[in-house]
Amino acid sequence: MSKTLAFCLGAAALSLGCAGKPAAPFDTLKTANLTAYRLQNNEPAPVIAATPAAPGGLPTIPGIDPNAIAAGVAALQKLIPPGLQIPGLALPSTGVPGITPVADTTPRFQTFRILAQQQVLDADLKERLGKLLGDSSNFDATAGRCAPNVVYPEFGLSFATAPGAQSNDLLVSLGCNVVVSRTFSWPHPATGMKPGTVSDLSEIMTKIFPQGT
Repeated sequence: MSKTLAFCLGAAALSLGCAGKPAAPFDTLKTANLTAYRLQNNEPAPVIAATPAAPGGLPTIPGIDPNAIAAGVAALQKLIPPGLQIPGLALPSTGVPGITPVADTTPRFQTFRILAQQQVLDADLKERLGKLLGDSSNFDATAGRCAPNVVYPEFGLSFATAPGAQSNDLLVSLGCNVVVSRTFSWPHPATGMKPGTVSDLSEIMTKIFPQGT
């Protein structure tokens, strides 16, 4: 065998080997610490607690116009030092009367509500994810269904090569057919998932989050 032919065969083998390796950072996914999230892909209306109150948060007195009460309190407020509170007398406030916002303590991933989360320990499953997401042929710019920069993710993935290392966070929207990277540069020209990619990813996510979880 000539040296030229041997060189060509070696170069071809090397090229095939590189082509089969997932693009970074997905090449590390098999051995990375991976957490998957099932997300609420839309933001519900804020919850508020309504409390009966007259304008300005003042008490109501049968037969007396609440506006007259508010005017009287406002006049009284001018006669007392700033910040002084008369016991039992609510001074007018600048907030919306009778409306108390309820603090939202729902855990979130990349601003989206977490419905469930699961640490993925199965190395084979992580390898499948790495190969699927790390192959540019699985994506097509024309496959996305939503408007540019709009995403309604049902799932999120976060993986790091070591505890304390910078995590690689991404959002997966099966409805929009897109994957959006949040903390790293997306390695492919397109983010839209082809139909086969959506099907394979749905299967993997079903394994991570069995029905009912």
